[in-house]
Amino acid sequence: MSGKLGVDFVKQISEYVANKGGFDRVLKMVKITGGGDGRAFGEFTVQKEHLNHQGILHGGLTGTIVDNISTYAMMSRGSHPGVTANLNVSYLSVAKLGEIVEIDARTVRAGRKMAYLDIVLKRQSDKSIIATGRQVKYIDFDKVKLNY
Repeated sequence: MSGKLGVDFVKQISEYVANKGGFDRVLKMVKITGGGDGRAFGEFTVQKEHLNHQGILHGGLTGTIVDNISTYAMMSRGSHPGVTANLNVSYLSVAKLGEIVEIDARTVRAGRKMAYLDIVLKRQSDKSIIATGRQVKYIDFDKVKLNY
């Protein structure tokens, strides 16, 4: 894969991963609203199954969103999905049942071996930042062997 890929590619990857049957099926609730050229945008409505025991968006689900959606952004530049070398999530606020969360992921830099990604999750109602994430990925794989 080479070159830049648009929002249709980001949507296709998101649907493929969510429907593959593994753990990432938890991301079926994310609607990709834009993307391409190293970016991915999405949103979801917080449902009961997304909550922790305190009634707020579960941190583990937030971490999964950071991991996957930022990877989709990177892939829209033609990069291999790679493997995570470092993942960091900062939790700044909460999201409650029924709230809409907006996602904005971007590729900061994708070189030959490593990629650096940022992501922000915000409450749609007041634009308060719920979480920020950063990911470093190793991406130097044989691109001919991609299977997606």
